[in-house]
Amino acid sequence: MTFTYDNIYSNMIILIDHISMGVRFVPVKAFLVPSAMDELCHGFNTYREKESFDDLILSFAFILDFLCIHPFRDGNGRISRLLTLLLLYQAGFEVGRFISLERIIEESKVTYYDVLEKWWHENQHNPIPWIEYSLGVLIAAYKEFEEWVNLAENQRGSKTAMIKETILHLSGDFFIQDIEQACPNVSRPTIYRVLAILKDEGKVDCIVPGRNARWKRI
Repeated sequence: MTFTYDNIYSNMIILIDHISMGVRFVPVKAFLVPSAMDELCHGFNTYREKESFDDLILSFAFILDFLCIHPFRDGNGRISRLLTLLLLYQAGFEVGRFISLERIIEESKVTYYDVLEKWWHENQHNPIPWIEYSLGVLIAAYKEFEEWVNLAENQRGSKTAMIKETILHLSGDFFIQDIEQACPNVSRPTIYRVLAILKDEGKVDCIVPGRNARWKRI
């Protein structure tokens, strides 16, 4: 199943499943994208400054509007998830540092598209289903985070096991500070020792050395 633009259908997003073809939705026309994005960002910043809405609700509504504008030819979903992480970090929700929200969304992609289709095709203009879905993703991430932290703590108090479990669940590149946040009772020398072991085992690599070294899982 793939999505593609089709010039014949006037900027429509076409869904192809090798059997049939149909319009997923019609995004904002290209020449209107700059003004639509300006209006979206201005409205978001204004409401956030006035504290008119809870930051979570405002952030999820921003992402929904971004997806409806669909400003890029490709990669809008991936960019929307990066924006989600950024807005959540700014709102004080940092679980995305340790649990992959993108994976949770991928695992629930049927619901993801169902919610968006209701907004796009049924003319409901009701953001509640999308906000509820997004909150569900966030709650699932925190539950998973809680489970693996408890698992690490229950392994006879092994700090090494806790660090390894933390690194296993980190999303993307990471820093020493990310591990320290997840394992506040573990000293930095212990973290370095475990990283050295994992590096020797070929499980992690230091991609930017130095005082603020950046690491990645292999």
